[in-house]
Amino acid sequence: MNIQRKYSLPNCTLLLEGLSDVTRAAQFQEMRPELSILVNAECYLSGYNQPLTGGREFFESLVRAVSGYAQEFLSSVPNPQAHNQESELVEFQKVNSNRHRLIIHSEGVPEGFESHSKNSKRPPIEIDLNTVQLFDLVEAVDQFFADSQTLPELSLELQPVTRRYGGASQALVRQAVPAAVGVSTLAIAAIAFNLIPPPQIRPPQPQPDEQSSSTTKSITPLASAAATPIAAVTPTPTPTPTPTANTKPVVKDLEALLNTVSEITDPSQLRALNRQVYNQIHPAWTNRSGLNDDLIYRLGVAADGAIVGYKALNKEANLAVGKTPLPNLLYNPANRTPIANEPIAQFRVVFNTKGVLEVSPWRGYATTPQVLGAKITDSNIVKGLNQKLYNAVRKTWSGTPTFTRDLKYRVAVNKDGVIADYEPLNQVAFDYFRETPLPKMFNAIYGSNVAAPNNKEPLAHFQVIFKPSGTLEITPWQGYQ
Repeated sequence: MNIQRKYSLPNCTLLLEGLSDVTRAAQFQEMRPELSILVNAECYLSGYNQPLTGGREFFESLVRAVSGYAQEFLSSVPNPQAHNQESELVEFQKVNSNRHRLIIHSEGVPEGFESHSKNSKRPPIEIDLNTVQLFDLVEAVDQFFADSQTLPELSLELQPVTRRYGGASQALVRQAVPAAVGVSTLAIAAIAFNLIPPPQIRPPQPQPDEQSSSTTKSITPLASAAATPIAAVTPTPTPTPTPTANTKPVVKDLEALLNTVSEITDPSQLRALNRQVYNQIHPAWTNRSGLNDDLIYRLGVAADGAIVGYKALNKEANLAVGKTPLPNLLYNPANRTPIANEPIAQFRVVFNTKGVLEVSPWRGYATTPQVLGAKITDSNIVKGLNQKLYNAVRKTWSGTPTFTRDLKYRVAVNKDGVIADYEPLNQVAFDYFRETPLPKMFNAIYGSNVAAPNNKEPLAHFQVIFKPSGTLEITPWQGYQ
């Protein structure tokens, strides 16, 4: 299982990619999977377009160099661990009080950074950081060490600086606690001066923008479905205890969850859930500009429509999840009673660069889906309801259409001809649904355009077509095409 971990600060982001040890994965079914095998590490620094990349050796050397240099910078006592170019791939050099040079000796560094070495085979990369960037890098390393589910065997081995490198005066001690210093940085300063014991490392707190390929620190209650919304229905949550103000969604791994529960594959149920997912995401995606690439996700959805997890399927989706409403749409356990071993449906959700939301079942439809619920089938009653629906829609549809293609909908009414449900059938129907009277009619009855459809009584279903010419066509429902 491919896993990503991201530790983000304003001027620095560490992105780790790796695998989980399958021999140990069973015990982590109910929590974030352990990233125990590091495959790739990337360090993004503000002001540079390309990340620093490397494998396990590069990352461990970076961590040691950052920790050693932070100790040296805080104490003003030289620390050889920060400048060990004989055995380390990464080292630091102090240029001045607000300029710190990061030097990478590995051969796998990315293009886009200036090299100052005469060695044409493996030129070192030199990057100058200001103090703010340095401390953001230190804090990112702090977040990594506080994460017990990422490379747990890698620990920060802090060593006191020997007296031969210089003593620390009380004036230097006061330099050791600047504002915004992270947990492990304080530990470094403490050991440097033998003043305080290293503090206890706090467990990592979920962050909304962190996501893994199969799980996310705060966005992956499940990890294997994707979604696409439409315009009229949201799931009706099961009554549960009143939530507290500080309650947050429970973080689970989607892929691990799917290994323990069954998957919803019935085409008719998937079709209904597809609508519910779309109807949750579509109105919540308010800012649809500024995407450089399509953001593609795999979503996990419970039988009642609750979004229980998601997984980024491309790099841009992982980095830009904050531009989507997904982190805010994960179900809150305080608002919903958990159901033991409940089945999960999977969907593919795409936020594309044109601002269009696409939602479809992860594995498609095995057969043509059917409309759920009891149906009115008497031909005479259906004929009368057809005319009643036509009159109601025609009466409220006016104005000059701006769309250039037919808008197709499935509309259901009860025995009295009252609209009970409607569903767009093509993309243009999603895009221009506000030019039809359907949402107004639905809102007038249920008080909301996103109310759950009436499915407690038999319904008659029709296909309704709004044509660019202003013509309205309504025929009895023949099923999905």
